[in-house]
Amino acid sequence: MPNQIHIKNARLHNLKNVTLSIPKNKLVVLTGLSGSGKSTLAFDILNKEGQRQYMESLGLVSYGVSKPPVDAISGLSPSISVDQHLTNHSPRSTVGTATEVYTYLRLLYARLGHRPCPACGSDVPTVFDASSADWDNGLSMDEDAAGPDETFPCPHCGAAIAEIDMAFFSFNKPAGACPTCTGLGVMLQPNLGRLIDEEKSVAAGAVIAWDDFYIKHNTSVLQAAGKHYGFTFDPNLPVKGLGAAQRDLLLYGAASPQFGRHFPNVAPPETVSRGRFEGIATNLLRRYAERADDAAYRARLEEFLVTQTCPDCHGTRLRPESRAVTIDGQNIVDVSRLPLAGLAGWLDELTAILSDDEMLIAGPILEDLAERTNRLVEVGVGYLTLERSSPTLSAGEAQRLRLAALLGSGLTGVLYVLDEPTIGLHQRDTHRLIGVLRRLRDLDNTVLVVEHDLEMMRAADWLIDIGPGGGKHGGQIVATGTPADVAGLPGSVTGDFLAGRAGVPLPDRRHALNGKAIVIRGARQHNLRDLTVRLPLGMLVAITGVSGSGKSSLVLDILDRAARRRFYGAGDEPGAHDAIEGWEHIDKVITIDQSHIGRIPRSNAATYSDAFTPIRKAFAATPEAQQRGMTARHFSFNVPGGRCERCQGAGTLAVKMQLLPDVEVRCPACRGRRFTRETLAVRYRGHDIAQVLDLTVEEALELFRDVPAAAARLQVMVDVGLGYLQLGQPATTLSGGEAQRVKLAKELGRRSGGRTLYLLDEPTTGLHPADTARLLDVLQRLVDAGNSVIVLEHNLDVVKTADWVVDLGPEGGVDGGKLIAEGPPEQIAESAGSHTGTYLKQML
Repeated sequence: MPNQIHIKNARLHNLKNVTLSIPKNKLVVLTGLSGSGKSTLAFDILNKEGQRQYMESLGLVSYGVSKPPVDAISGLSPSISVDQHLTNHSPRSTVGTATEVYTYLRLLYARLGHRPCPACGSDVPTVFDASSADWDNGLSMDEDAAGPDETFPCPHCGAAIAEIDMAFFSFNKPAGACPTCTGLGVMLQPNLGRLIDEEKSVAAGAVIAWDDFYIKHNTSVLQAAGKHYGFTFDPNLPVKGLGAAQRDLLLYGAASPQFGRHFPNVAPPETVSRGRFEGIATNLLRRYAERADDAAYRARLEEFLVTQTCPDCHGTRLRPESRAVTIDGQNIVDVSRLPLAGLAGWLDELTAILSDDEMLIAGPILEDLAERTNRLVEVGVGYLTLERSSPTLSAGEAQRLRLAALLGSGLTGVLYVLDEPTIGLHQRDTHRLIGVLRRLRDLDNTVLVVEHDLEMMRAADWLIDIGPGGGKHGGQIVATGTPADVAGLPGSVTGDFLAGRAGVPLPDRRHALNGKAIVIRGARQHNLRDLTVRLPLGMLVAITGVSGSGKSSLVLDILDRAARRRFYGAGDEPGAHDAIEGWEHIDKVITIDQSHIGRIPRSNAATYSDAFTPIRKAFAATPEAQQRGMTARHFSFNVPGGRCERCQGAGTLAVKMQLLPDVEVRCPACRGRRFTRETLAVRYRGHDIAQVLDLTVEEALELFRDVPAAAARLQVMVDVGLGYLQLGQPATTLSGGEAQRVKLAKELGRRSGGRTLYLLDEPTTGLHPADTARLLDVLQRLVDAGNSVIVLEHNLDVVKTADWVVDLGPEGGVDGGKLIAEGPPEQIAESAGSHTGTYLKQML
């Protein structure tokens, strides 16, 4: 039928000959238990096939995208996907640059900015000629409209003043970037506490990385340097007792400005033997800069580095001249620090105070700025600021920024495929996001959403439930129809939750207060308002509140960083606060966030969780392996021995496509199986090692029941809701929620003596309500064993089962950062002014 997308016999991954019709121009929600096959159907079949068919219709070859295993797909539109994978890791990218709001703001400041004359200090407005064609109604985007030598006379004293253009306000261009940090706002500095032991002398091993050879060699160079400059370098003196010149020589080297200030008229030694010592810190920074393309090497060096705010621009990224330009008394940094909702208000105020001539120039810019800003507020990110760095955004925030851009495109006849857009969104804001998706639908688009949120399911025009379980137990259509239709089907787990026949149960008892707590005093990071918060220990504590209320600032920026500094000597500066009390009650802190667990495809759930090591040992213990003289090493795809050397155990080869991205093709030697024929000849209970990597965690658990070390680790992965995951699935393809649960499984697989504090960032991301109940059981087991668990969470199923709740708000951004309520969930439900309490009251 013309108004439907029809799929016949889809059988990719765990899909079992799925035949399905999806109505077009509707809001369609695809749901089901974790691992049931939702993402396979939505992204690997509908999205990729939509893109492939569109490319082929243009006569373009879509390299690397083959037709999925399906008999037929008809009625597809060109597709656009918005998934959870963060693609922008550049520290130079911000919310402002990614959304182009900052681009228009730079244009506004270049057109209307006022600045002080460098000679007389008087206010100088931008000179413009409204009748000039060059102004292009204010919307000309020429970054370098003003030449570097173009000037005009100050109207007050006649001094020459340089013209300004958009580049003058860009931290990614030399014209605007702070010269000290090159526009990054931060600088990497050596963590001296990790490099040297101040109590020891150089001869006694003060420099932690030097062995006896380097101590002897470098001591002679340091003494030669002392002789060159006319002082004595005593290698037997503790570092803390060295003079300023000797200390700067040791840390920064003879050619550094830090050391050079002591002897401004003496040239550095020409050779190492004569005393040209490089300096410990200088050497570290040089090696870090030289290995920009080696992520693993840099990660090792980062343990000895600390990120500090630039001392010259104080984190603003811009040079002083750029920061001196104002509109209505605000410079571009002040405006970039407003939350987007506040920026919308500032733009409205500006319209009222500008003159008619200024509005002739600013009108089109302000109109475009207001439209873009309001779209961002609409999708639920009004609390974000323009200066927020893109790599620090959560998957949900990045997805909603992209959604705002799609909303502004005005495209029609498109298939939009979205992956859990409600991630990280408080229930209060979900209805606004639903409104945005309906607007996309009303432009005659089909909006397909993979989602577990019950409110989103109820708002759908059409609901598709895939299951009945995950992994090999999924891949079938359980129910399709309106939300009311699905809720009426007793065989559907989703229907049971929609109808209220099932739910996440409340705990039989809540853990009682034991008098022990972590107390954070005077928390002032970002929007926190000098908070003092008590976090009871020996409990499951939920930190909640609307998006942008300060939860991450409190737990991840302050508590986590302070804990890593205290327990592990980490260098990152904790967020602004006065003190943290109660450390004596815990032995260690484990933070489990949603960052990816591997940057290379070789890493997978089995290797990261340590389940693969006992599996390899089990293969090495078989009679066939022992007969061939094989060890556990032969069953690893990461080291030579038993792996295929053509692809070095990857199973694929990268083919260079010149101007196009590289294409991965199956290795012709091992045919994608990673290992040599000899290795694959060894079997454990009828399976070779390549077949084991193709098993799901649940299937592997059955196979290795008799291998305690493997079974224990695999069982924990099943407990946290990862039973559907393939053992060999590359870590780079895991969602943020899956990566977090793999980390959680790894930590749970270790023996804990209690007294451990676990910090978790939205652990229910990507989980169906039925899976959430299983994860909560795991967290309660941790608390029962004498540990403490603090979760940052919007999911009210988690909040209602917590022992203690801390609710921040009342709003996001500058209107947040206050403690609204704290106590058991029942107490929060009765708290006036708590958005969380309003929804909790309906649930309890």
